[in-house]
Amino acid sequence: MGMTTDDIVAEVGTAVSRLWWIWLVAGIVWILVSVVILQFDTASAATVGLIFGLMLLAAGLQNLLIGSFVEEAKWFWYVFGGLLIVGGLVSLFAPVETFLALADILGFIFVMIGALWIVQALLARGISPLWWLGLVSGIIMVVMGFWLGGQFLITKAYTLLVFAGVYALMKGVTDLILAFEVRRFGKVLQEL
Repeated sequence: MGMTTDDIVAEVGTAVSRLWWIWLVAGIVWILVSVVILQFDTASAATVGLIFGLMLLAAGLQNLLIGSFVEEAKWFWYVFGGLLIVGGLVSLFAPVETFLALADILGFIFVMIGALWIVQALLARGISPLWWLGLVSGIIMVVMGFWLGGQFLITKAYTLLVFAGVYALMKGVTDLILAFEVRRFGKVLQEL
């Protein structure tokens, strides 16, 4: 007789729970990154530029991987993946300049993110009772974007540093909590 769905879930859950330390290490690294960013110096700008470069490289590799699996418009995934990889490499070799470019267009980025959050919230209105949180967050982000659009580059740079630093800190704390939740989940599965 084969394995049941419950057996498979328990086996996969136990295997994943053994890797709880990955979230612990990631959480510690993110907290250290937040400390560097929130120092508000040249290392902060370089760190944000490097993180952005790594994110572009990861997105580029992901697009190349997707391109290898799809049949139609394969070229699109490869071209876009290649562009992201080039952008990532430029960011890694010129992280401070990347940071300044991001700070310069930060208002536009915030407006785009805010608009996306508003649309997602409106689409989730019938699904989630907390849809309005996304709507409020999106509106605040759009307002911040327009406010930043009229600010000097120095103000935009500090705002980007605060935003990136707080994000890194929250990501670190979330990963630490997740590490211990995954570990606890594994112990619960072993008791079953």
